[in-house]
Formats: sequence, C-alpha cells, structure tokens
Amino acid sequence: MKRHIAVLNGIIALCIVPATASYSFYVGSNLTASGAVLVGGTGEEVSSHWLKIYPAADHTTETVTVGVTSAAVVPGNLTTIPQVPHTFRYISMDYSDYLGFPPPISNGGVNEKGVAVRDVWAPGRAELLEMTPKPQKGPSYSDLARLVMERASSAREGVEIIGDLIGKYGYSDYGGNTHLIADKDEGWIVWEFAGGKGLWAAERLGPNDIRVSFPGYIHDFPIAFKNHPDYMASDNIVSFAVEQGWWSHHSGKPFNIKKVYGLQPGQKTPAGGDAEYMSPDRLEKLTKAMVPVTEKDLIERVRDPRISNDEAGYGQVVSLHADTDPDMYRIWIAPTSSVAAPFIPWWLGAESIPAELGEHRYLTKDAESTFLNPDYQLQEASLFAGRLFKRVLYYMCSAPRTYLPIVKWAFIGFEDQSRKDIEWVEKSAKVMIANGERNATRSLITHYSHTRADHAIEMGRAMVDALDSYVKLSGNWLGPKGNQINISPDGEPVNCLVGIDPEEPPSKQSGQ
Repeated sequence: MKRHIAVLNGIIALCIVPATASYSFYVGSNLTASGAVLVGGTGEEVSSHWLKIYPAADHTTETVTVGVTSAAVVPGNLTTIPQVPHTFRYISMDYSDYLGFPPPISNGGVNEKGVAVRDVWAPGRAELLEMTPKPQKGPSYSDLARLVMERASSAREGVEIIGDLIGKYGYSDYGGNTHLIADKDEGWIVWEFAGGKGLWAAERLGPNDIRVSFPGYIHDFPIAFKNHPDYMASDNIVSFAVEQGWWSHHSGKPFNIKKVYGLQPGQKTPAGGDAEYMSPDRLEKLTKAMVPVTEKDLIERVRDPRISNDEAGYGQVVSLHADTDPDMYRIWIAPTSSVAAPFIPWWLGAESIPAELGEHRYLTKDAESTFLNPDYQLQEASLFAGRLFKRVLYYMCSAPRTYLPIVKWAFIGFEDQSRKDIEWVEKSAKVMIANGERNATRSLITHYSHTRADHAIEMGRAMVDALDSYVKLSGNWLGPKGNQINISPDGEPVNCLVGIDPEEPPSKQSGQ
C-alpha cells in the first residue's frame, strides 16, 4: 500500500510542473469599451514558440493523429481519428515540446469564424489520475484546441465538438485541463478530467462576466444541467461522483465541480513560488476595476509582471466583434513574455509571417542533438524574435526597478502608435473589401504587420545593445554561479517581481 501511494505521489509531482500552467482572460461585451468580447492569455511553456497561420483546407479521406506518446506523464498511444471535409483558417502561437505531446503544440488562437480558444491547466483530484488507463488514448489538450479552431463556427459548437470527441475517442491528459472558447456573443469554460471516464463539464460566460483562469475553474453546477442553456457536461458528470462517494444528493451541499472533481485538501497545487500575487480572484478584481475594458487595458493585465515572466512563452489579446469579415479578425501577439516584448497586431487575412517570428532552433525539442535541416538554413540564419526579447527579459530583470519602467514605457508607446495606425488600416481594408479587392486587402494588412514586426525587432535590438553596454560599463555585470544553466524544477524562474507585491509600499517589499 505504501509503495502504491508513493508511486501515485510521484505521478502527481510530475503533473504539477509550473510550466504546464498558462492564463486566460475573458471579458464580456457589456464590460468592454468597444462592445466586443475580449480574450487574452499567455502560454506557459519552456520550449520555443513561433507564430503560424494555418490556411483553410478541403479534405477527402484523411485522418488526424491525436494523443500522447509513452513519454507523457501518463503514458499513451497515438491514434487517428477522421478528419472533417473542410477545416477553417486560424492563427496560432505554436510550441515544440511538452512531455510526450508531439509538436507542433498549440494553446489556441482565433479562427475565421471569430472563435477564439485558450488552453489552461486545471488539476483534478488524485483518484482521477490514478484510474487513468495506461496507456491512455484520445485527443490531448493541444489536439482539442486545434480541432475546435479547425471546426467550430461558434463557441457553443466548440464545446459540443470537445464533448463529442471525448465521448467517441477518449481524452489524453496529464491531470486535468480547461479550455476557454469564446465568440462575439459569449464564452465557455470547458473542464476536461483525467480518469478515462469521459468526464467533462462546461459553464457559459455571458456579456456581464469576467473570468480569469489560473487554473481554470467551475463552481456550483446544476444537477439538471441538460435543461439549462448555460451548462453542458458528459452524461455521467453527476452519477460518477455519486458512485465514487465524492458527492451525495442527500448531503445538502450544492454540486460544485471544483470541490467534487478538483484538487482536494492536502493535495499540492502547481502554482509556483509567486502564487500569492497571481490568483484568479485577484486578477479578476483588477480587471473589473478597469471596466469599461479596452484592448490596451487587457494587454496591461496580460503583461502584469506578476504573471508575465520567463515561463510566459507569448502573450495574446483578441477582440471579437459582430459582423467582422473573416480576414479582419485581429489578434495582438507578443513573441515572448510580454513584460519584455511588444504586442504586434496581426489579422487573420495576412498572407505570411516574417521569418523572424517563424520556427527556429532556439529551445526547440531535440535541437541540442541534431544538425540543421538544409531546407531551414535561411530561416535559421534570420534573427529570432523570441530569443531577442528573451535577452531583453534577462537584462531587464537583473535590475527591475531601474529597467522595467523604461522598457514598459517603450512598448506602450509602440503599441499606442499601432492603435492609431489600425484605424486607417482597417478603414482602408473595409473599403477595398466592399469594392471586391480582396487580394489588395490582404496585401495591405500583411505589409502593415510585417512593417510593425520589423520596427519591433529594431526596438528590441536597440534595447539589448543599450542594456548590454550599460550593465557592463556601469560595473553591474555578474557572472553565473554554479555549473548548470537550467534551474531545478522547484526553482523560481526569472521574474521581475520575485518577492515584490506591487500593491505594497516599497519599504515593505523584499525584492530589488
């Protein structure tokens, strides 16, 4: 028995690596300045990140490979499922590695129907992890995000797609996960559970809701959810809990998804060392204080240095407006942690992504043990925006009280200029679309985003050069200690506000 518990605790420990986290923000349309639904978030992974636009495509008899490999926390087998006849165009920040999840991996993005997806961890109770089949099979969190972007015309349909896929093919998991799916009218939190029992639950977010997921959560849930338009779930979500003795109709307590299926008292949480500064409740209150929320406001929340650190692989903010042309869905993307990188506006109709924002070997899986594919030699010769702004992060965080305000001021100025430009860019694009000049529209938005990306990279290079010179010439250079580059799994990542609560006076703050 003791050995069994030790093995289980070991599995759980592997599942609570902070890099599996990620954040998502949802702001309903009645609470935004523009009347659009706002969605934002970060991806919290160690590996390389790159921007990619996936074109719409027609399919005949193809299949899609889904699932995880034997290298996953809970070992799995890759399987295939049928592809649909047509998949939609979408934009995504992809990344290269998470334990046993085949690349490219995605936390989500936005598709041509105006459906935005964010993926966020949500650990469940230990018993679910223990009963997960080994090997497990079925779509992973990344597969579900992609399949929703490829197939969903609305947020509600995205929930139905996830439920149908889990019911038919299973679900490959590392301990529990959620997806935020949103469109111009509403959002949905979908919580998928480990255990191999096909368990999932979903809650609707309306125009007056603000929701921050870290982790994702759902609280009180109606027993008769099938008769309620704001909830969906697997047929067994209540009966399974009753069978396991986790909840009773006679308890007098509401059926609370988090209390029944989430982490139980005594189980560890994968929040990390600075968790007290980034709880969902606290971030929701900070976001509510901004109402009516603008894109600029949500960028500030995503950039919050309490959550935007070395773990944040990128930042995203998207507005979901009614009556938007498919080419004109706009998403702001920071190429790495947005505390140290500017947000660049991209439209879904863009024809290409600059080489500097494409896939590079820096932090890419197996790069340390393989030589370069000659087909990638020019791509790899180009500067990589992700690596460039990581350098900004590391220099800036060496003395955050000195450098953080200056760097942030520069990024805000860059983004303010982009916002001014967007007005004429989108007005011109709408005129061209109305006149049937679709190709010209795509050329315009591609040229503008490429130009802003070029300017962002120029700014990043200037920052790195200036910070490098100042640190060395001022005598503030410190050589590394120890003999390893990587910190241990329980170590603190680079964070400009480690030990600092920005809402406390400086005299009480312990950090630099």
